[in-house]
Amino acid sequence: MNQEKLSNPAPLGLMGFGMTTVLLNIHNAGIYNLGTMILAMGIFYGGLAQIIAGIMEFKKGNTFGTTAFTSFGLFWESLVFLLVLPNTTWWGSAASNGAMVAYLSCWGLFTLCMFFATLNKNRALQLVFLSLTILFGLLALGDATGSSVIKHIAGWEGIICGLSAWYLAIAEVLNETYGRVVLPIGEVK
Repeated sequence: MNQEKLSNPAPLGLMGFGMTTVLLNIHNAGIYNLGTMILAMGIFYGGLAQIIAGIMEFKKGNTFGTTAFTSFGLFWESLVFLLVLPNTTWWGSAASNGAMVAYLSCWGLFTLCMFFATLNKNRALQLVFLSLTILFGLLALGDATGSSVIKHIAGWEGIICGLSAWYLAIAEVLNETYGRVVLPIGEVK
């Protein structure tokens, strides 16, 4: 019987999430303006790559990976549309601050629920989801109050969140490649 060996899609999804999150949050921290580079990353690496990883997790029977990667891939796609479509002539006006607070709060609540699902997984993944929950809370609070200080704090926290996903992605690749722990991820026993 020929058994098909499937690769681990998590590093692809984690890197797509991590790199895109770092780049967007460098903008949120006030270092550079929002531009096509961030939007393109949101569509393709943050969005499409995570959706592909989610579909691959489905084939492996991983409900958590399927739900997380597909959902956050679609988060990136929807965020780009929220940012770009109001600038076109065929779409309505930009989302109000209240609507963005609701959008970010819903994503924060979803992420918090997913964080609880990480409690029997590795510590690095727990850090990704905990820091992302905090990021959504800060972004929602920044929009609710209109505070640029809170948004800048969110940006720095988002960089940490993205780097934690980046670390986990590279750790999974290196640990699998070398067949030993090269970068620890805090396995839960």
